Amino acid sequence: MRILLVTYVDPWARSVSTVHKWVAAGRALGHDVAVYGNPNPDLPRLAFTTDLTGVDIALFVIQVVSDFPEMPGLARLIDGIPRERRVVVDLWGHFNDTIRLEHDFNHLEKLDGHLGWEWEEAIAAVAGTIVQPTLAPLRPGVGSFLFHGFDPSAVARPFATAAEAAAAWRQAHKPYGVMYVGNNWQRWEQVRRFLEQYASARTAVGRACLVGWNWGARPEWAIQQGIAGIDTDPALLDELGVEVRACVRFEEVTGLLGQARFVPVFHRPLFRHLGYTTIRTFETFEADSLPVLMLPRDFVSAIYGPAALTLVPGDDVGAHLEDALCRPLHYWQAVLDTRAHLARHHSFAQRYQELGALLGHGGRGLR
Repeated sequence: MRILLVTYVDPWARSVSTVHKWVAAGRALGHDVAVYGNPNPDLPRLAFTTDLTGVDIALFVIQVVSDFPEMPGLARLIDGIPRERRVVVDLWGHFNDTIRLEHDFNHLEKLDGHLGWEWEEAIAAVAGTIVQPTLAPLRPGVGSFLFHGFDPSAVARPFATAAEAAAAWRQAHKPYGVMYVGNNWQRWEQVRRFLEQYASARTAVGRACLVGWNWGARPEWAIQQGIAGIDTDPALLDELGVEVRACVRFEEVTGLLGQARFVPVFHRPLFRHLGYTTIRTFETFEADSLPVLMLPRDFVSAIYGPAALTLVPGDDVGAHLEDALCRPLHYWQAVLDTRAHLARHHSFAQRYQELGALLGHGGRGLR
């Protein structure tokens, strides 16, 4: 089949890693998969095209306004591909009533210039099928499609046994005890609580590092526009000796995470409320580190399987990290069992099957 991914790809942000995995997995399955647009020299492994001939499915991957092509490109897509072959993957929950949680939101006109009803009308106009990366969409008629996935071939060190993994992890020289890679957007309160609890184990665990935009200081544009949720506390970071590093390209993330013993997974408040998956939901398990799942237990069980509950620290992050240092075999067994679960249920080949079933290809998926 010929599949077109319609989105803006940036090597430094959002879903570019998942887009690469979609293209690679599709080719492996025998599909012709490309991104709509002109070639981007910064992303040489992606195929780009503006040829709409014979497109079977156009997958609009939408997070921000710029993910919609500008005119006349958008008009060409709508005119050139039948509505029933166009799908919107709503990755940021725009196709919902307005939701505000803590400082988080799904509609904010002063940030992107569009009201909630404009988002909803635009999405409904573009595609006959609308899906969201959650097991339980809020709106009737919206499909469940997790979109992001786990790539077993990308696991940095695919250990055969937990004993082997635990021994290697214990002996490895890692410059960081904890690392989080992601931009400072609607996550600071969770990061702050994590760091405050990590403090009790800091000496045993090692130093922490935050990688991404705006962790060191609140950006001026957010101050001028009065947008909360991009907060930070330089005094706390300094007190705890937290290193702050600039954003990295998508292909550096897994290797960078492997420089730390522990890597937390945070979902912003809106995504926790909607039960959304993200790139980090799955990609974190490809790194040579122990994930720390700062997520609701029911979500962890549903997405990762029961073994991953071992990786949820509860109310005492410091005690959890110290216990993992003492009993790495127990925790690495949970990681390997979870990786096996993810490979069975959340591979990109599985996503192609789910997409085909969603679009009524005889329930067999796209193989």
